[in-house]
Amino acid sequence: MADTIALRGVQAFGRHGVLPVEREHGQDFLVDVVMQVDAAAAAATDDVADTVDYSQVAATVVRLVSGPAHQLIETLGAEIADTVQLEHEEVQEVSVTVHKPAAPVGVPFEDVAVTVRRRRDLPVVIALGANQGRAARTVRDAVRELADVPGLRGVRASELFLTVPVGGPEQDDYVNAVALARTSLPPRVLLSRLHEIEQRHGRVRGVRWGPRTLDLDLIQYGDPRAGSEVRREEHGLSLPHPRAVERAFVLVPWHDVDPAASLSTGSELVALSDLVDTLDTTGVRPRGIEA
Repeated sequence: MADTIALRGVQAFGRHGVLPVEREHGQDFLVDVVMQVDAAAAAATDDVADTVDYSQVAATVVRLVSGPAHQLIETLGAEIADTVQLEHEEVQEVSVTVHKPAAPVGVPFEDVAVTVRRRRDLPVVIALGANQGRAARTVRDAVRELADVPGLRGVRASELFLTVPVGGPEQDDYVNAVALARTSLPPRVLLSRLHEIEQRHGRVRGVRWGPRTLDLDLIQYGDPRAGSEVRREEHGLSLPHPRAVERAFVLVPWHDVDPAASLSTGSELVALSDLVDTLDTTGVRPRGIEA
């Protein structure tokens, strides 16, 4: 269940309207912004960096209301909602109501308002792998658990692949898969949900690239072809995943479930099929694995 931050009655002067007199003389507008967020991190740290700074949201509202004129307050409301989601990735859903109390309606009235709602809905790519215990069953169970994560929908996974370990100590072969989904969760929140699934399956973060009961990696967030991809480089979160481009055990299952996908490599956008063609994929083979 998402938490709510509500900012109501932000006042700004603008020149939005169909009539020339509205654009010439302008009027005051009032805007309400109601945002659905996950406030767990902020509640734990008591740090504004872990939540939405509503003073910044208020400044955004004033900037857009005072900016270039629109004929319709529907257009203004959509612009505010889209900008809030773009500038504040913590916002999973936003509702913007633009009030125009001085609208030239022609009869006595109290207020006229338009409400615009936007829900974050971006594609994500998640890699799964395991090589301890009943690895195939673990990966299948993890895919089902992804489908139960609130804010994650439309989960679909590749077939399972048996892959030779890359790097790390000597260990058993891995069972790997890639899952695609759409999400309203911010990257950090989604990553924490992936870690929770790992922990339920006994994941212990010990030797780097060592054997594990379950590994879930967030490979891509957003669609680079649509310009919605999130690029991030910070402690514990790098997007897109910096080593995905060289990992056949990620790219082959990903190509299996989405042959038309593309991956950002530096400043370039490369088709997944082209990347797979450049890799040695002999250590990645589909198998009918019994759990």
